Amino acid sequence: MSETKENQNDENTISAGHRLEEVHNRINSAANSVDRKGSTVTLIAVSKTHPATSILPVIRAGHRVFGENRVQEALSKWPELRNKFPDLELHLIGPLQSNKVRDAVDFFDVIHTVDRPKIAAAIAKEMTKSGKHPRLFVQVNTGGEPQKAGIRLPDVDKFLNQCREEFKLEIDGLMCIPPIEEEPALHFALLRKIAENNKISFLSMGMSADFETAIQFGATHVRVGTAVFGARQS
Repeated sequence: MSETKENQNDENTISAGHRLEEVHNRINSAANSVDRKGSTVTLIAVSKTHPATSILPVIRAGHRVFGENRVQEALSKWPELRNKFPDLELHLIGPLQSNKVRDAVDFFDVIHTVDRPKIAAAIAKEMTKSGKHPRLFVQVNTGGEPQKAGIRLPDVDKFLNQCREEFKLEIDGLMCIPPIEEEPALHFALLRKIAENNKISFLSMGMSADFETAIQFGATHVRVGTAVFGARQS
């Protein structure tokens, strides 16, 4: 590797470190405002659409938890990175299709988007077959948006019970994406209440624009992209 390339790598790692520090400072501040510790919040660096060359500086800066929207995209770039950094943790945060369940169960550590009986049944079957047990979150469509994935509010309790009783799945958390035009705090409060009613400990909620509010309402996992990776190059 040339000295010029090494210097560029060092500069990219330093920049990534600064961005990560800033995000963690914001996480700590939001947590402290409601008498929580920042360490109770997992930062998922959303690496969707970013190539391995953009992800490497963030890894070298010390971060290990990343989120991808698509199974196929993750499979195209993460195996080599995982070989180099075996302590990486990968979260699937985008919709899961039936024909991708096998790969998702095999490849991801956490799946945030269990959202219908067909997918839950397929995950249960694949987990039994493969012996792999990723942690599972149920996605809740708190805004009732027809274009958005997630179990509808009237069906949440029934679906969670079905996952546990019929499919024998352990559901670790809930996930939501509030409607853009609505106050996110209302949706975060609602998801927390559903979690409390169903004795669920983890909440995946909050993205770049609202993760501090989400933390104040109990988020244990926040999904942040641009603030970690910087603005995408056009």
